[in-house]
Amino acid sequence: MRISLKETADYLLNNDKYLLLCHISPDGDTVGSALALARALMAKGKSVQVKCGDKFTKDFDFMFEGLEFPEFEPEHIVAVDVADPKLLGDKYMGLYGDKVELCIDHHASNVLYSDMVCIEPDSASAAEIVYLIIRMIDAEITPIIASCLFTGVSTDTGCFRFSNTTVRTFQIAARLAELGADTYNIIQTFFETKTKTYAALERLALDSMRFYFSDKCAIICITQDMYAKTGSNETETTMLANLPRMVEGVLVGIMMRELKDGSFKVSVRTHGDIDASAICKRLGGGGHMGAAACTINATKQQAINLLLKEIRPEIDAIKLD
Repeated sequence: MRISLKETADYLLNNDKYLLLCHISPDGDTVGSALALARALMAKGKSVQVKCGDKFTKDFDFMFEGLEFPEFEPEHIVAVDVADPKLLGDKYMGLYGDKVELCIDHHASNVLYSDMVCIEPDSASAAEIVYLIIRMIDAEITPIIASCLFTGVSTDTGCFRFSNTTVRTFQIAARLAELGADTYNIIQTFFETKTKTYAALERLALDSMRFYFSDKCAIICITQDMYAKTGSNETETTMLANLPRMVEGVLVGIMMRELKDGSFKVSVRTHGDIDASAICKRLGGGGHMGAAACTINATKQQAINLLLKEIRPEIDAIKLD
């Protein structure tokens, strides 16, 4: 059942003992949104826990400063920025996948698995929605809450470069800056600072780039062997997803990331009218118009062939315009 922002705020105020769930491979939006909401609810006297099927990376440490989660048996399960229960990971999908009462999300591809869903597909990030909810429950947006939300807003828009960025996105970001968000350090952490292992991985990723359809599609492939050679790991691949689309003339940019079981996590980034979400949906995934993802259980070449089969008609349609 779809519910409004007001109904979501009322639900959160009228209940207690919340478990907030983030998606696996946690990004700035799911973590920032969940921790901002957790802090706001705790300020209203609620008991809250936040969990994720994967470990939080050190980039998110500042969001946890001074935060202690009490021990209690959760009575209400809330998923934040989780479009599909599969994204909870095997452990938490098994424990909570069919117990999620409320999902707060901005993905049009949300499979509506929760009892209630507060979804705004036009929002650039879940953090925008959480910002509005926090205002509705009349909780103070402290500097740390503002920083959590700014992290979500900025990372899901590629530091306000992606096509999902709206006038409201800028307005909310500006208000968060006014409320004390540490905008400089957040942007430095998530967009400017690269580790030596990341730099080595990026070099190998660029070497792997191949072009298709008269250079309108570019694919890079990150393998487990690359992690071993560079000392890097999958937590450092987030920024790599945008590299193929940054090449002049590329309309569809793809990063394939080999998982430990041999399957491939695929991130699709597009320009113009090409719908990344539609491409990934046909392969069992989803996302947004300009950015989407899916998982393909196949060999590297088989995965590439499947992707090219789905991308070809999108490229051909552009040629006809």
